[in-house]
Amino acid sequence: MGKINSKSPEQIILLEPSENELGTVVISATMKEVAKDASPIPVEVYTPRFFQKNATPTFFEALTVVNGVRPQLNCNVCNTGDIHINGMEGPYTMVTIDGMPIVSGLSTVYGLSGIPNGMVERIEVVKGPASTLYGSEAVGGMVNVITKSALTAPRFFADVFATSNEELNVDLAMAGRLGNTHSLLGINYFNFHNRLDINNDNFTDVTQQDRISVFNKWNFKRKNDRIASLAARYVYEDRWGGEMNWTPEWRGTDSIYGESIYTDRIEFLGKYQIPVRKRRVMLDASWNLHDQNSVYGTNVYLGKQAVAFGQLTTDLPFGSRHDALLGAALRYTKYDDNTPATSSINGLENLPSKRLASGIFLQDEIALNDKNILLLGLRYDYNSVHGSILTPRISWKWARDPQHILRFTAGSGYRVANIFTEDHAALTGAREIVIAENLLPERSWNANLNYVRKFFPKRAGFIGLDGSLFFTHFSNQILPDFNTDPNKIIFANLDGYGISTGVSLNLDFNFLNGLKIIAGATAMDVYRIDNGERLQQLFAPPFSGTWTMSYIIPKWGLSIDYTGNLNSPMRLPVLPNDPRSEQSPWFSIHNIQFTKPLKNGLELYAGVKNLFGFSQEKRSSCAPSIRLTSKLT
Repeated sequence: MGKINSKSPEQIILLEPSENELGTVVISATMKEVAKDASPIPVEVYTPRFFQKNATPTFFEALTVVNGVRPQLNCNVCNTGDIHINGMEGPYTMVTIDGMPIVSGLSTVYGLSGIPNGMVERIEVVKGPASTLYGSEAVGGMVNVITKSALTAPRFFADVFATSNEELNVDLAMAGRLGNTHSLLGINYFNFHNRLDINNDNFTDVTQQDRISVFNKWNFKRKNDRIASLAARYVYEDRWGGEMNWTPEWRGTDSIYGESIYTDRIEFLGKYQIPVRKRRVMLDASWNLHDQNSVYGTNVYLGKQAVAFGQLTTDLPFGSRHDALLGAALRYTKYDDNTPATSSINGLENLPSKRLASGIFLQDEIALNDKNILLLGLRYDYNSVHGSILTPRISWKWARDPQHILRFTAGSGYRVANIFTEDHAALTGAREIVIAENLLPERSWNANLNYVRKFFPKRAGFIGLDGSLFFTHFSNQILPDFNTDPNKIIFANLDGYGISTGVSLNLDFNFLNGLKIIAGATAMDVYRIDNGERLQQLFAPPFSGTWTMSYIIPKWGLSIDYTGNLNSPMRLPVLPNDPRSEQSPWFSIHNIQFTKPLKNGLELYAGVKNLFGFSQEKRSSCAPSIRLTSKLT
């Protein structure tokens, strides 16, 4: 966005960062850098500027203002969380960092809150199966976190905020150069130790957390602008929740109840373009180790997971109208814990789970003519436990011009579930775990129809409409049964099918007077048919909406951002004779923030989160908070 000083004889254009994604290059849809509008698969792109309108310590919390994407806290004691896309459970959403499956399995339980906003360049969201390119876990969609490049990052960046609830978040980043090597060092620290008990049940309403994350990325300059980068991250977190008088000395005892989780996490990821003439050949690799030491009352859970991943992709010379990609991937997962999941039948031996998954995929983007593009994709995977799995995808894009774009996508997805690494309830030991059968991989078939319309009125600026119809059919779903026996959690493949269907609409208004409105709404029906009985999906509101309204007062140089979300009643889990309702009420969260740029790149902002102090009695609590933040770039 530019400002023109009309009082000067010369036109001086001052550039400001913008959250708009016009002309943005995306990679998540096809694994190739392509303009967002040119992609045959719809991709939503969100920049740091968009998320800064409601300052949050992690990208997980920031996603609350993204339409159709719902960060879900599954436990108010220890704050386990996952990301729901179009009402589907968290394990169906694949979370990648720079396209690498870093956050998966065990790390999805607590690892999502360990990704600080300071390392994020942008976030790309694909709704619908992406298994053809990314394999297992990308059944319902994917969230790809693109990290900042050391080549373009500012030399120094600081973002610090504190709230009246006694949250403290510090983001620091420094970029430097040594010869042909550029380095970016980022440090994030988050602390929350305020024991809130608004509903007076003697339990903490918000999990206590102490977390530090160190991120270092190197970009290397090479001949012909070939790509080479290496990144590493270390995360340590100490979190707990429970009775208000709990202290670490009671960890693991039966005197005072508390849930205490220590997490150590190491990640490495790299990208290297192999020097081959007339062809782009990319090698991507990652390795991560997640070490979790958890205590739930007197129940101890010790889990360790290591994941190694490698992928090789290359362009194929099919002709001038073809843009083909061939790839091969290999993934090795080792998982060990102190539960029956990794012990022998007699319980006398420890048998860590070791899984090897290999895959090969091919996609071809065909330009049929100036208005029509057809994308065909096919992936074959071999899993050491479940054998061969085939996943196809087809996409079609019609564009009368850049202002009218119609896309249709259909495809299949699959997922190999691991209940002990994904389901927090299976770790607490409060119920007996029953695996009723040999669990088969889940399968899904998805269709999505998307239409984008752009308007450029002379006196209005820009208006954008983005609407989608979506439908997903699941078979072999693995869902925990909490209702058959209150003392057990029963896992089995669904004897029936699951459905997720609905419509979503995103609106983007940019007016010349400085007012910007980004709003979205999703209406959906998510349910399953099990033994002829229809059951609504837990935590899937039939209607939800999000909004971000921004206005700049040029005279004062002040920006006002009003953000929030609205959720209709949704089905909640209850126990027999539970006094709580099985349906949540309508609820809405509102936030307001004021931002004032100062001299020398300093920016000060203050605001109120949860403006009207909403809290859901006996389930969760929150309170208004004031943020004072300094940002220096």
